[in-house]
Amino acid sequence: MDKTHTLLNGLTPAQFLADYWQKKPLLIRQAIPHFTGLLSPNDLAGLACEDDVQARIIKQKDEKWTVENSPFDEAIFAKLPKKNWTLLVQSVNHYLPEAADLLALFNFIPHARLDDLMVSYAPIGGGVGAHVDSYDVFLLQGSGKRNWKISNQKDLTLVDNQPIKVLKHFETEQEWTLEAGDMLYLPPQIAHWGVSQSDDCMTYSIGFRAPKKQELAHEFLSYLQDNLPENSQLEGLYADADLTLQQYPAEITSEMTAKVAAILNKIHWDNKTVADFLGRYLSEPKPDIIFTPARKMRLADFTKKLAQQPCLLDLKSQLLWSQNQFYLNGEMLNVPLTLTQPILQLANTRQLNATQLASTVQTALADVLLPAYLAGYLQFD
Repeated sequence: MDKTHTLLNGLTPAQFLADYWQKKPLLIRQAIPHFTGLLSPNDLAGLACEDDVQARIIKQKDEKWTVENSPFDEAIFAKLPKKNWTLLVQSVNHYLPEAADLLALFNFIPHARLDDLMVSYAPIGGGVGAHVDSYDVFLLQGSGKRNWKISNQKDLTLVDNQPIKVLKHFETEQEWTLEAGDMLYLPPQIAHWGVSQSDDCMTYSIGFRAPKKQELAHEFLSYLQDNLPENSQLEGLYADADLTLQQYPAEITSEMTAKVAAILNKIHWDNKTVADFLGRYLSEPKPDIIFTPARKMRLADFTKKLAQQPCLLDLKSQLLWSQNQFYLNGEMLNVPLTLTQPILQLANTRQLNATQLASTVQTALADVLLPAYLAGYLQFD
């Protein structure tokens, strides 16, 4: 049986997208039967102590919240209270190979929309308060139990003077307690409040981002600065041979404004331009992501290794494509048409087994992929 059949409560991916995605919540009992998590609380705490990992400890006392940011020293965990706190670790999929298998279950959502896998641990009473998110999220319960309350309320007033965004007036409309393997899907802007009901509560949050329209516009205009489509009407200098004497020399006249507006109105773009922008923008790593370059390797040695071992994308890498154009970590990857199928496999499944391909194809692939390997974007299994 297709694993998504259980994951989506018997719905096909098409049915889920049509009826629930970005529309309404869905509770799924035993979405992943026998799932108790990918790592232990101690493993998660250890990950939070790494220098390049983003994590937070959020504590609540009475009506006050405090936030501490990583990296942490191990000693901090021994000093935490017995209840009412939460450890949140971002982008666990960048550090845990097993997370790739979990995220693969959600491949019915485009890779371009994936934000990260966040994992939280909390003793009894731990949570981050009632809040709303601007992204779609699947809340998969690992070990322990968590009570979830949700609301479609319009009142999003926040509690004043708190380090996190907590809703001031939360009104419960639905409520469930999730156990290991249960999952709750929430579209954006659904108010929710999760509270740990046990001392071993771990929740896996698979988040899918939706950039703000204003952010998309800003980033696209920045892209156009260096990637203006060819336009002969934009060549040459601003001209004002019809200039007449102005009464005030410091004035920017309506005539000048109109001339410049006419120039700017000649800036046009097509779907190909937008697709190129999206490929670069949506595959661009977050600012905190750092890749470790590989040791130098000759092309001949890389070709030989590619013929012997499967390769896979680094856990932090993102490879997207549009038409026959590929984008790896914010950069265009030049791929000959003859190599489209194997690179499509690498993009869609995050791994490529070239061992059975013709030697000529292996050689061509090595020429394309060696720079990515040296940059740390690609690994061998």
